[in-house]
Amino acid sequence: MGKNIVAIIGRPNVGKSTLLNRIIGERDAIVDPKSGVTRDRHYGTAEWNGKKFTVIDTGGYVPDSDDIFESAIREQAQIAIDEADVIIFLVDALSGVTPIDIEIAKILRQTRKKVILAVNKIDNEKLEILSSQFYELGLGDPFPISAMHGRKVGDFLDEVVKDFVESNEQEENKNQIKIAVVGQPNVGKSSFVNAVIGENRIIVTDIPGTTRDSIDTAFKYNDSEFILIDTAGLRKKSKIKESIEFYSAIRALKAIERCDVAVVMLDATCGLERQDLRIIGEAAELKKGIIIAVNKWDLVEKNSNTALEYEHALRERLKVFDYVPIIFISAKTKQRIFKVLDLAKIVYDERNKRIKTSELNKVLFPIVKETPPPAVSGKEIKIKYVTQVKTSPPVFAFFANFPDDIPEHYKRFLERKIRQHFGFIGVPLTIVFKKK
Repeated sequence: MGKNIVAIIGRPNVGKSTLLNRIIGERDAIVDPKSGVTRDRHYGTAEWNGKKFTVIDTGGYVPDSDDIFESAIREQAQIAIDEADVIIFLVDALSGVTPIDIEIAKILRQTRKKVILAVNKIDNEKLEILSSQFYELGLGDPFPISAMHGRKVGDFLDEVVKDFVESNEQEENKNQIKIAVVGQPNVGKSSFVNAVIGENRIIVTDIPGTTRDSIDTAFKYNDSEFILIDTAGLRKKSKIKESIEFYSAIRALKAIERCDVAVVMLDATCGLERQDLRIIGEAAELKKGIIIAVNKWDLVEKNSNTALEYEHALRERLKVFDYVPIIFISAKTKQRIFKVLDLAKIVYDERNKRIKTSELNKVLFPIVKETPPPAVSGKEIKIKYVTQVKTSPPVFAFFANFPDDIPEHYKRFLERKIRQHFGFIGVPLTIVFKKK
């Protein structure tokens, strides 16, 4: 279930973060020649040959070190190994085989996972002879690559994804609405799931981090089939002190990746924190339906305007996520808990909604004509028509004479107009511009 997990393992300073950046196609991880820069794991999503996967960059793996810092990295790297479907063992061609490489190889030979040995820093053909020394690690044929320059990374990725199944999100359990309950530790996610299911299938406690794994519960409600995915709390990376919390964060991200709708749960007594915005951003980036459920509403002193004022304050902070619906609940008293499911069904249907091309153009073309994109370098930009090219998640294509010159703020303007006329509550929209 969910995307495949690929973990990059290796001793410090062999180029793991550089390889992550190369695979996910962006400079997202900090790359620094000093060892130990990558302290927590860093992860990203990637796609190769139509196959999607999550790739985890780990800190430098130093077996049997007494250093507390290196010990923590080792523990978290071990969890990445346990979670991974494929392990990339990255070594440095210029340094040759080191004692740490030999120790890591011993550990990897004991796993039943697919291990791919990648020899980094082979920047040209003359250096390829250096890769042969790594046969002694006993992990099969080494792949000579250059993470910095991208040399032979394509052939290498062919092998990484060889056994992965091509993703087809719309075909997977299309009759079941998958809801991931996500949020920071101790906001009441397990209590909510228990209240909905009506039985204590999940341990509920006031200690953050009790839920160590994602737990799926299937049930029927109002003639719809749901799968509730309860997850461990996501917490700031800087606060992930224990390995178990890193494990929880990985599972929570996997839950968001495979859900249709993410219910982001807040604690009413704490409000919206920066980490909550990060979780919402993660769900939006993955184009999932999003609901904000403000839990523990029973603990808030209220008057007739409290909910309106609270929601207004949330909206002020949500900014670009202003399309996300907000509901106030109490898992403890079961107040409005089933309204969350009703709202999830609405968001799910909105995410699968398709607008006819004729209807889109009838509504949007006069708006575009009245407020066209700004001219760039004297070029008048004309949008000819729009069509919805995809559902689940929705994607709209606008065809124009100079699609590359349309600014970002105009894209946001069009998104607001689509929402104003066609809804899409709780659903991130994708707008693309194409040559007419």
